[in-house]
Amino acid sequence: MRKAYCILILCFFIKGAFAQNVATINGKPISNKEFLWFYKKNHKGNSTTSVKDLEDYLNQYINFKLKVLDARGMGLDTDTAYLAEMKNYESALDAQKRTSKTSQAHKMMMNEYRDAALMFNVSEIKVWNKPIDDQERIEKDWIDTLRKKYSVKINQNEIRKLAKLD
Repeated sequence: MRKAYCILILCFFIKGAFAQNVATINGKPISNKEFLWFYKKNHKGNSTTSVKDLEDYLNQYINFKLKVLDARGMGLDTDTAYLAEMKNYESALDAQKRTSKTSQAHKMMMNEYRDAALMFNVSEIKVWNKPIDDQERIEKDWIDTLRKKYSVKINQNEIRKLAKLD
């Protein structure tokens, strides 16, 4: 009987842990907190948010994260120029003293900058240095390939919950 209770409690914890994530990419969760931080940062002034708006933005965000994952797979995150740029950005951010180095906002800004720089670098290699007439098709094909290569799971229940919060 004790085992049954333990298993039941464990199931609730596992369900609760997933319920805090809007999606997972290749097993790595995208938390509600992370997703909402990016969404609100890019949608200032919107007082209401529909499920459709959140789904559309989540798909864009997933595409962004897939590109970053591809960049990491190519080793772009270990490039010395990239590492120097990250160090310079963090120094500049610290010099502004708007956030504490240990704050959640500081961590989110650094993660955003790291990922954005990687996405920019990989997009330049894969898409932007190609003929302009082909770029849209090349990017679509690249995203399709990444979505086949990496598993993506979206938690629709959490998207609906987030839409009700706004």
